[in-house]
Amino acid sequence: MGLGTEILLLPFAPVRGIGWVLDKVVRAAEDEFYDPTPVQEALVNLERAREEGHGDPEEIARQEEALLHRLEEIRAYQLRRDGQQRPL
Repeated sequence: MGLGTEILLLPFAPVRGIGWVLDKVVRAAEDEFYDPTPVQEALVNLERAREEGHGDPEEIARQEEALLHRLEEIRAYQLRRDGQQRPL
């Protein structure tokens, strides 16, 4: 951008700054929401509970299925995000 354009857009700098901050907040929230680590830890804990005989086997199976489904969602999101970031 040239100097003239920068001067004309100067009054909009706060709006652009707010947009930039909101983008960073959304990205941080998505990174946390789509982090597979807690899901993987929960799966390990379920397996440990199964091996030790704690809990109802049917309930453990339901929880495991839900966690595996969540992991699939996370991987699909990551693939979509990575596909959008790659230049053609």
